Amino acid sequence: MTSKFAKAAASIALAFTMVASLAACSSDPLAEAYREGSNNGFIAADGFRVVEIPEEERTEPVEFDAVLDNGETVTSDDYLGEVLVVNFWYAACAPCRLEAPELEAAHQEFIDDEVEFLGVNLYDGAEQSQAFADTYGITYPSALTTVDGSIKLAFAGKTPLNAVPVTLVLDQEGRVAVRIIGVVESASILETLVRDTLDES
Repeated sequence: MTSKFAKAAASIALAFTMVASLAACSSDPLAEAYREGSNNGFIAADGFRVVEIPEEERTEPVEFDAVLDNGETVTSDDYLGEVLVVNFWYAACAPCRLEAPELEAAHQEFIDDEVEFLGVNLYDGAEQSQAFADTYGITYPSALTTVDGSIKLAFAGKTPLNAVPVTLVLDQEGRVAVRIIGVVESASILETLVRDTLDES
């Protein structure tokens, strides 16, 4: 009798395990692995850091040309007079996946303001970049360094691009006003930093 009960209990436990496994598969495994502390599959930033740069200490405006994943081109001149949020990412980056909805939420918050968002995809082609945007609901464009690497060079001296994700806030003159190294875990954090930069004008 005891053996029958033990077998039944084991069968029930196995069923629950299979259900849990299926549920886990329905989420993003790479993002979940990152949540659990795994550094596999991406270049990790050394912790979350925010650096706000006073106006008088900002360097020259960043000048760049870029080819977007939709085939269009943009330059830094297109964003002058606006605050520009630039996010460096790539599709296989687990923390990039984790922060994507927060970035889009912040983007939507400023949709009627003089604020623009631009992704910079460091490794992927147009198809991968657009598939990522579709999956995570990203509505702002991304530049492709695989098509034109000059945008990466333009920002190379402004922030460590070997630690991804990195998000920069450029002021209305095109100067780096804020550096965010690591995952933007809350849209409100980015919104506050963008609003502070926008209010400078």
